[in-house]
Amino acid sequence: MPERCAWAGPEPIYIAYHDTEWGVPEHDGRALWEKLVLDGFQAGLSWITILKKRDNFRSAFRGFDPAVIAEWGENEVRRLLADPGIIRHRGKIEATITNARAFLEIEAKDGFSPFLWRYVEGQPLQPGYATQAEVPPETALSKQVSKDLKKAGFRFCGPTITYAFMEACGLVNDHLTTCHCHDRVAAMPGPGT
Repeated sequence: MPERCAWAGPEPIYIAYHDTEWGVPEHDGRALWEKLVLDGFQAGLSWITILKKRDNFRSAFRGFDPAVIAEWGENEVRRLLADPGIIRHRGKIEATITNARAFLEIEAKDGFSPFLWRYVEGQPLQPGYATQAEVPPETALSKQVSKDLKKAGFRFCGPTITYAFMEACGLVNDHLTTCHCHDRVAAMPGPGT
């Protein structure tokens, strides 16, 4: 059995996510936005909870199409609050609508992917942690990204959420050096290549 990061398991859905998605550099702006929204919904919960409901989220939020979500109002908020397939938290739902509007502004100006990848100069950071205890919950960079996202109008994107997002989307490769995914992910290019 291959060695994995300590958090990955034991459920098959969690192992598959770790082995195929987590840490892989994401270059698509809309996919980055979806992951940021889902990380915001995770606040106070475990990622496995979100992962198990991800398909429900995608359905409820119309495929995470920001142009559609940006037009939503109270009727859609009430519909989502009644949906048992997602996390029914008014603040997080309203933040998703607000974040869709902020995303569209950044996307029109610079592109959301270039906006994020410039923080790491287009290449994933490679800290090379050997143990989970070494991996920080946030960094000076995640604090800056969080601050800039908030300035652009985003909500539910504090430094810890932002760092988890950066790990998940491959802006930083936090697969442990002992993990079978580390070297494969380290060899994957960012959009600056």
